Amino acid sequence: MNSVWELDTFYRKRDVIIIGAGFSGLWTAISIKEKYPEKSVLIIERNCIPLGASTRNAGFACFGSLTEVIADSQKMGWGKTLELVTMRFDGLQKIQHYFKNDEIDFELTGGYEILNNEEPLFHIDSVNEKLKAITGLDQTYILKQDKIQEFGLGKSEFLIENPCEGSLHSGKLLQKLLEKCHELKIEFLFGTEVEKIDETEENAEVYLSADFSIKADQLIYCTNAFTSKFLEKENIILARGQILLTEPIEGLKLKGTFHYDEGYYYFRNLGNRVLLGGGRNQDFKTEETTAFETTEFLQNHLENFLKEVILPHQHIKIALRWSGIMAMGEEKTPIVKQLSERQFCAVRLSGMGVALAPKIGEMIAEMI
Repeated sequence: MNSVWELDTFYRKRDVIIIGAGFSGLWTAISIKEKYPEKSVLIIERNCIPLGASTRNAGFACFGSLTEVIADSQKMGWGKTLELVTMRFDGLQKIQHYFKNDEIDFELTGGYEILNNEEPLFHIDSVNEKLKAITGLDQTYILKQDKIQEFGLGKSEFLIENPCEGSLHSGKLLQKLLEKCHELKIEFLFGTEVEKIDETEENAEVYLSADFSIKADQLIYCTNAFTSKFLEKENIILARGQILLTEPIEGLKLKGTFHYDEGYYYFRNLGNRVLLGGGRNQDFKTEETTAFETTEFLQNHLENFLKEVILPHQHIKIALRWSGIMAMGEEKTPIVKQLSERQFCAVRLSGMGVALAPKIGEMIAEMI
Protein backbone atom coordinates (compact mmCIF):
# COMPACT_ATOMS: atom_id res chain seq x y z
CA MET A 1 0.00 0.00 0.00
CA ASN A 2 1.14 3.54 -0.71
CA SER A 3 1.23 6.34 1.81
CA VAL A 4 -1.03 9.36 1.58
CA TRP A 5 2.10 11.47 0.88
CA GLU A 6 2.95 9.37 -2.20
CA LEU A 7 -0.64 9.33 -3.44
CA ASP A 8 -0.93 13.11 -3.12
CA THR A 9 2.33 13.82 -4.97
CA PHE A 10 4.24 11.29 -7.08
CA TYR A 11 1.23 9.09 -7.87
CA ARG A 12 -1.52 11.70 -8.15
CA LYS A 13 -3.68 12.01 -11.25
CA ARG A 14 -2.11 13.99 -14.14
CA ASP A 15 -3.54 15.78 -17.15
CA VAL A 16 -1.13 13.92 -19.46
CA ILE A 17 0.96 10.79 -19.02
CA ILE A 18 3.61 9.96 -21.61
CA ILE A 19 5.12 6.47 -21.76
CA GLY A 20 8.73 6.60 -22.91
CA ALA A 21 11.49 9.13 -22.15
CA GLY A 22 13.38 8.95 -25.44
CA PHE A 23 13.58 11.78 -27.97
CA SER A 24 9.91 11.55 -28.99
CA GLY A 25 8.68 11.40 -25.37
CA LEU A 26 10.76 14.37 -24.24
CA TRP A 27 9.99 16.58 -27.25
CA THR A 28 6.29 15.71 -26.93
CA ALA A 29 6.27 16.70 -23.26
CA ILE A 30 8.08 19.97 -24.02
CA SER A 31 5.70 20.82 -26.86
CA ILE A 32 2.64 20.14 -24.68
CA LYS A 33 3.97 22.17 -21.74
CA GLU A 34 4.89 25.12 -23.96
CA LYS A 35 1.44 25.09 -25.59
CA TYR A 36 -0.52 24.33 -22.38
CA PRO A 37 1.57 25.54 -19.39
CA GLU A 38 -1.26 24.75 -16.97
CA LYS A 39 -1.30 21.02 -17.81
CA SER A 40 0.48 18.56 -15.51
CA VAL A 41 2.68 16.16 -17.50
CA LEU A 42 4.27 12.94 -16.23
CA ILE A 43 6.72 10.80 -18.22
CA ILE A 44 7.07 7.13 -17.25
CA GLU A 45 10.23 5.33 -18.36
CA ARG A 46 10.95 1.70 -17.55
CA ASN A 47 14.74 2.11 -17.62
CA CYS A 48 16.97 4.18 -15.36
CA ILE A 49 17.93 6.25 -18.45
CA PRO A 50 16.21 6.55 -21.86
CA LEU A 51 17.24 3.46 -23.82
CA GLY A 52 15.77 2.06 -27.07
CA ALA A 53 17.47 4.00 -29.84
CA SER A 54 17.82 7.48 -28.32
CA THR A 55 21.01 6.83 -26.32
CA ARG A 56 22.26 4.08 -28.66
CA ASN A 57 22.24 5.62 -32.11
CA ALA A 58 25.10 6.96 -34.23
CA GLY A 59 24.54 10.66 -33.47
CA PHE A 60 23.61 11.66 -37.02
CA ALA A 61 21.86 14.98 -37.69
CA CYS A 62 20.56 14.01 -41.12
CA PHE A 63 17.36 14.01 -43.17
CA GLY A 64 18.05 11.45 -45.90
CA SER A 65 20.73 10.53 -48.42
CA LEU A 66 20.17 10.82 -52.20
CA THR A 67 19.50 7.12 -52.75
CA GLU A 68 17.28 6.94 -49.66
CA VAL A 69 15.14 9.83 -50.91
CA ILE A 70 14.92 8.25 -54.38
CA ALA A 71 13.98 4.86 -52.90
CA ASP A 72 11.34 6.45 -50.65
CA SER A 73 9.81 8.36 -53.57
CA GLN A 74 9.52 5.15 -55.56
CA LYS A 75 7.84 3.38 -52.65
CA MET A 76 5.67 6.15 -51.11
CA GLY A 77 5.41 8.72 -53.88
CA TRP A 78 6.92 12.21 -53.88
CA GLY A 79 4.16 13.76 -51.78
CA LYS A 80 4.81 11.64 -48.68
CA THR A 81 8.57 11.64 -49.27
CA LEU A 82 8.84 15.44 -49.37
CA GLU A 83 6.57 15.76 -46.35
CA LEU A 84 8.88 13.41 -44.44
CA VAL A 85 12.06 15.19 -45.57
CA THR A 86 10.50 18.52 -44.50
CA MET A 87 9.72 17.15 -41.03
CA ARG A 88 13.29 15.91 -40.64
CA PHE A 89 14.87 19.12 -41.93
CA ASP A 90 12.65 21.31 -39.73
CA GLY A 91 13.36 19.04 -36.76
CA LEU A 92 17.10 19.59 -37.12
CA GLN A 93 16.53 23.35 -37.36
CA LYS A 94 14.49 23.25 -34.15
CA ILE A 95 17.29 21.42 -32.29
CA GLN A 96 19.73 24.15 -33.30
CA HIS A 97 17.22 26.82 -32.24
CA TYR A 98 16.80 25.32 -28.75
CA PHE A 99 20.42 24.43 -27.97
CA LYS A 100 23.84 25.91 -28.66
CA ASN A 101 26.13 23.82 -30.83
CA ASP A 102 28.73 23.31 -28.10
CA GLU A 103 26.06 22.13 -25.63
CA ILE A 104 25.27 19.07 -27.76
CA ASP A 105 28.51 18.80 -29.82
CA PHE A 106 26.57 19.75 -32.96
CA GLU A 107 28.83 19.99 -36.01
CA LEU A 108 27.56 20.94 -39.44
CA THR A 109 30.40 19.07 -41.15
CA GLY A 110 28.33 17.88 -44.10
CA GLY A 111 26.70 14.56 -44.89
CA TYR A 112 28.08 12.28 -47.59
CA GLU A 113 26.95 9.23 -49.50
CA ILE A 114 29.18 6.69 -51.19
CA LEU A 115 27.89 5.35 -54.52
CA ASN A 116 29.30 2.53 -56.60
CA ASN A 117 26.93 2.84 -59.53
CA GLU A 118 26.01 5.94 -61.51
CA GLU A 119 22.25 5.35 -61.85
CA PRO A 120 21.29 7.65 -58.89
CA LEU A 121 23.32 10.47 -60.48
CA PHE A 122 20.79 10.62 -63.32
CA HIS A 123 18.18 11.73 -60.74
CA ILE A 124 20.28 14.25 -58.83
CA ASP A 125 19.07 17.38 -60.68
CA SER A 126 15.38 16.49 -60.39
CA VAL A 127 15.76 15.60 -56.69
CA ASN A 128 17.60 18.87 -56.03
CA GLU A 129 14.79 20.77 -57.74
CA LYS A 130 12.21 19.11 -55.49
CA LEU A 131 14.22 19.73 -52.30
CA LYS A 132 14.99 23.38 -53.11
CA ALA A 133 11.82 24.61 -51.37
CA ILE A 134 12.81 22.66 -48.23
CA THR A 135 16.54 23.37 -47.86
CA GLY A 136 16.69 26.70 -49.71
CA LEU A 137 19.62 25.41 -51.79
CA ASP A 138 19.86 25.03 -55.56
CA GLN A 139 21.97 21.92 -54.91
CA THR A 140 21.19 19.93 -51.77
CA TYR A 141 23.16 16.99 -53.20
CA ILE A 142 26.49 17.71 -54.94
CA LEU A 143 28.97 15.33 -56.59
CA LYS A 144 32.32 15.74 -54.77
CA GLN A 145 34.82 13.34 -56.34
CA ASP A 146 37.88 15.13 -54.96
CA LYS A 147 36.86 14.31 -51.39
CA ILE A 148 37.14 10.54 -51.91
CA GLN A 149 40.93 10.83 -51.76
CA GLU A 150 40.79 13.62 -49.15
CA PHE A 151 38.89 11.32 -46.76
CA GLY A 152 41.03 8.27 -47.64
CA LEU A 153 38.04 6.17 -48.67
CA GLY A 154 38.32 2.85 -50.49
CA LYS A 155 35.85 1.10 -52.82
CA SER A 156 34.10 4.40 -53.54
CA GLU A 157 33.34 5.30 -57.14
CA PHE A 158 31.23 8.41 -56.45
CA LEU A 159 30.76 10.67 -53.41
CA ILE A 160 27.69 12.89 -52.93
CA GLU A 161 27.82 15.77 -50.43
CA ASN A 162 24.88 17.32 -48.56
CA PRO A 163 26.05 20.53 -46.81
CA CYS A 164 22.92 20.71 -44.60
CA GLU A 165 23.78 17.66 -42.49
CA GLY A 166 26.08 16.99 -39.57
CA SER A 167 26.50 15.18 -36.29
CA LEU A 168 25.75 15.62 -32.60
CA HIS A 169 26.19 13.91 -29.23
CA SER A 170 22.97 12.00 -28.55
CA GLY A 171 23.64 11.67 -24.83
CA LYS A 172 24.23 15.41 -24.41
CA LEU A 173 21.11 16.21 -26.44
CA LEU A 174 19.04 13.97 -24.15
CA GLN A 175 20.55 15.62 -21.08
CA LYS A 176 19.67 19.09 -22.41
CA LEU A 177 16.12 17.92 -23.18
CA LEU A 178 15.81 16.57 -19.63
CA GLU A 179 17.02 19.91 -18.27
CA LYS A 180 14.39 21.69 -20.39
CA CYS A 181 11.70 19.32 -19.08
CA HIS A 182 12.67 20.08 -15.48
CA GLU A 183 12.55 23.83 -16.22
CA LEU A 184 8.99 23.35 -17.48
CA LYS A 185 8.02 21.35 -14.35
CA ILE A 186 7.54 18.11 -16.29
CA GLU A 187 7.70 15.17 -13.88
CA PHE A 188 9.29 11.73 -14.26
CA LEU A 189 9.09 8.19 -12.97
CA PHE A 190 12.23 6.38 -14.12
CA GLY A 191 12.80 2.66 -13.60
CA THR A 192 9.05 2.09 -13.73
CA GLU A 193 7.46 -0.61 -15.91
CA VAL A 194 3.96 -0.07 -17.30
CA GLU A 195 2.00 -3.33 -17.07
CA LYS A 196 -1.25 -2.40 -18.81
CA ILE A 197 -3.62 0.46 -19.67
CA ASP A 198 -7.35 0.74 -19.00
CA GLU A 199 -9.55 3.49 -20.39
CA THR A 200 -12.93 4.60 -19.03
CA GLU A 201 -15.18 7.57 -19.73
CA GLU A 202 -13.49 9.43 -16.84
CA ASN A 203 -9.78 8.73 -17.44
CA ALA A 204 -6.97 6.52 -18.69
CA GLU A 205 -5.51 4.34 -15.96
CA VAL A 206 -1.87 3.25 -16.12
CA TYR A 207 -1.12 0.13 -14.10
CA LEU A 208 2.45 -0.05 -12.83
CA SER A 209 1.91 -3.32 -10.93
CA ALA A 210 -0.99 -5.65 -10.22
CA ASP A 211 -2.57 -3.44 -7.56
CA PHE A 212 -1.10 -0.01 -8.27
CA SER A 213 -2.00 2.58 -10.91
CA ILE A 214 -1.87 6.28 -11.86
CA LYS A 215 -4.71 8.04 -13.68
CA ALA A 216 -4.59 10.68 -16.40
CA ASP A 217 -6.96 12.57 -18.65
CA GLN A 218 -4.82 11.70 -21.67
CA LEU A 219 -2.17 9.10 -22.42
CA ILE A 220 0.51 9.19 -25.12
CA TYR A 221 2.63 6.23 -26.25
CA CYS A 222 6.16 7.29 -27.24
CA THR A 223 7.48 3.74 -27.07
CA ASN A 224 8.78 3.34 -30.65
CA ALA A 225 10.20 -0.21 -31.03
CA PHE A 226 8.54 -1.35 -27.80
CA THR A 227 5.03 -0.33 -28.86
CA SER A 228 3.79 -3.84 -29.70
CA LYS A 229 3.29 -4.59 -25.99
CA PHE A 230 0.50 -2.00 -25.97
CA LEU A 231 -0.62 -1.59 -29.60
CA GLU A 232 -0.57 -4.99 -31.28
CA LYS A 233 -2.35 -3.87 -34.45
CA GLU A 234 0.14 -1.19 -35.52
CA ASN A 235 2.56 -2.10 -38.32
CA ILE A 236 5.92 -2.05 -36.53
CA ILE A 237 8.98 -4.02 -37.64
CA LEU A 238 11.77 -4.29 -35.10
CA ALA A 239 15.20 -3.31 -36.37
CA ARG A 240 18.30 -3.67 -34.23
CA GLY A 241 21.19 -1.47 -35.27
CA GLN A 242 24.66 -2.72 -34.33
CA ILE A 243 27.52 -0.26 -33.91
CA LEU A 244 31.25 -0.33 -33.29
CA LEU A 245 33.69 2.42 -32.31
CA THR A 246 37.42 2.34 -32.99
CA GLU A 247 40.28 3.37 -30.76
CA PRO A 248 41.79 6.79 -31.64
CA ILE A 249 43.41 6.81 -35.09
CA GLU A 250 46.45 9.00 -35.67
CA GLY A 251 46.04 11.31 -38.68
CA LEU A 252 42.42 10.34 -39.32
CA LYS A 253 41.28 12.00 -42.58
CA LEU A 254 37.57 11.24 -42.23
CA LYS A 255 35.33 14.16 -41.21
CA GLY A 256 31.54 14.23 -41.49
CA THR A 257 28.67 11.75 -41.56
CA PHE A 258 28.52 9.10 -44.26
CA HIS A 259 25.88 6.80 -45.75
CA TYR A 260 26.27 3.74 -47.95
CA ASP A 261 23.71 1.46 -49.63
CA GLU A 262 20.51 3.54 -49.08
CA GLY A 263 21.54 4.22 -45.47
CA TYR A 264 21.93 0.57 -44.42
CA TYR A 265 25.52 1.46 -43.51
CA TYR A 266 26.39 4.68 -41.72
CA PHE A 267 29.65 5.97 -40.28
CA ARG A 268 31.22 9.17 -38.99
CA ASN A 269 34.24 10.49 -37.20
CA LEU A 270 33.91 10.97 -33.46
CA GLY A 271 36.93 13.18 -32.91
CA ASN A 272 39.80 11.01 -34.14
CA ARG A 273 37.82 7.77 -33.87
CA VAL A 274 35.47 6.12 -36.36
CA LEU A 275 31.93 5.12 -35.42
CA LEU A 276 30.34 2.61 -37.80
CA GLY A 277 26.89 1.03 -37.70
CA GLY A 278 24.38 -0.87 -39.78
CA GLY A 279 24.55 -3.86 -42.07
CA ARG A 280 21.27 -5.33 -40.83
CA ASN A 281 20.29 -5.96 -44.47
CA GLN A 282 22.81 -8.82 -44.31
CA ASP A 283 20.68 -10.61 -41.70
CA PHE A 284 17.23 -9.00 -41.49
CA LYS A 285 15.54 -11.83 -39.58
CA THR A 286 18.08 -12.00 -36.74
CA GLU A 287 17.99 -8.21 -36.36
CA GLU A 288 14.20 -8.11 -35.88
CA THR A 289 14.59 -8.20 -32.11
CA THR A 290 14.48 -6.11 -28.93
CA ALA A 291 17.60 -7.81 -27.52
CA PHE A 292 20.39 -5.31 -26.82
CA GLU A 293 23.15 -7.59 -28.06
CA THR A 294 25.74 -7.73 -30.81
CA THR A 295 26.35 -10.75 -33.03
CA GLU A 296 29.67 -12.13 -34.15
CA PHE A 297 28.46 -12.36 -37.75
CA LEU A 298 27.47 -8.69 -38.10
CA GLN A 299 30.35 -7.33 -36.05
CA ASN A 300 32.80 -9.21 -38.29
CA HIS A 301 30.94 -7.90 -41.33
CA LEU A 302 31.21 -4.31 -40.03
CA GLU A 303 34.91 -4.75 -39.30
CA ASN A 304 35.47 -5.93 -42.88
CA PHE A 305 33.55 -2.90 -44.17
CA LEU A 306 35.72 -0.69 -41.96
CA LYS A 307 38.92 -2.18 -43.39
CA GLU A 308 37.81 -2.22 -47.02
CA VAL A 309 35.86 1.05 -47.40
CA ILE A 310 36.62 3.47 -44.55
CA LEU A 311 40.20 2.78 -43.46
CA PRO A 312 41.83 0.65 -46.17
CA HIS A 313 45.31 -0.73 -45.44
CA GLN A 314 45.25 0.37 -41.80
CA HIS A 315 45.53 -1.58 -38.56
CA ILE A 316 42.48 -0.79 -36.44
CA LYS A 317 41.52 -1.62 -32.87
CA ILE A 318 37.89 -1.67 -31.73
CA ALA A 319 37.13 0.11 -28.44
CA LEU A 320 33.36 -0.38 -28.04
CA ARG A 321 30.48 -2.37 -29.51
CA TRP A 322 26.78 -1.83 -28.79
CA SER A 323 23.31 -1.98 -30.29
CA GLY A 324 20.07 0.03 -30.31
CA ILE A 325 16.54 -0.92 -31.27
CA MET A 326 14.67 0.99 -33.99
CA ALA A 327 11.09 0.70 -35.26
CA MET A 328 10.49 0.40 -38.99
CA GLY A 329 7.36 -0.19 -41.07
CA GLU A 330 6.24 -1.01 -44.57
CA GLU A 331 6.89 2.67 -45.29
CA LYS A 332 8.88 5.32 -43.43
CA THR A 333 6.06 7.64 -42.40
CA PRO A 334 5.85 7.71 -38.57
CA ILE A 335 2.62 6.72 -36.81
CA VAL A 336 1.31 9.86 -35.10
CA LYS A 337 -2.40 9.64 -34.36
CA GLN A 338 -5.26 9.54 -31.90
CA LEU A 339 -6.13 5.96 -30.92
CA SER A 340 -9.22 6.51 -28.80
CA GLU A 341 -10.97 9.21 -26.78
CA ARG A 342 -8.01 9.50 -24.37
CA GLN A 343 -5.07 7.72 -26.02
CA PHE A 344 -2.56 8.89 -28.64
CA CYS A 345 0.71 7.58 -30.09
CA ALA A 346 3.88 8.91 -31.70
CA VAL A 347 5.89 5.85 -32.76
CA ARG A 348 7.81 4.16 -35.63
CA LEU A 349 10.50 6.75 -36.32
CA SER A 350 12.38 4.54 -38.82
CA GLY A 351 15.86 5.35 -37.51
CA MET A 352 15.35 9.13 -37.86
CA GLY A 353 14.28 9.92 -34.29
CA VAL A 354 16.82 12.69 -33.78
CA ALA A 355 15.37 14.70 -36.66
CA LEU A 356 11.71 13.65 -36.49
CA ALA A 357 10.99 13.85 -32.75
CA PRO A 358 10.97 17.68 -32.43
CA LYS A 359 8.22 17.98 -35.06
CA ILE A 360 6.31 14.89 -33.89
CA GLY A 361 6.06 16.49 -30.45
CA GLU A 362 4.39 19.54 -32.02
CA MET A 363 1.92 17.32 -33.91
CA ILE A 364 0.81 15.54 -30.74
CA ALA A 365 0.49 18.84 -28.85
CA GLU A 366 -1.93 20.00 -31.56
CA MET A 367 -3.93 16.76 -31.35
CA ILE A 368 -4.57 16.86 -27.62
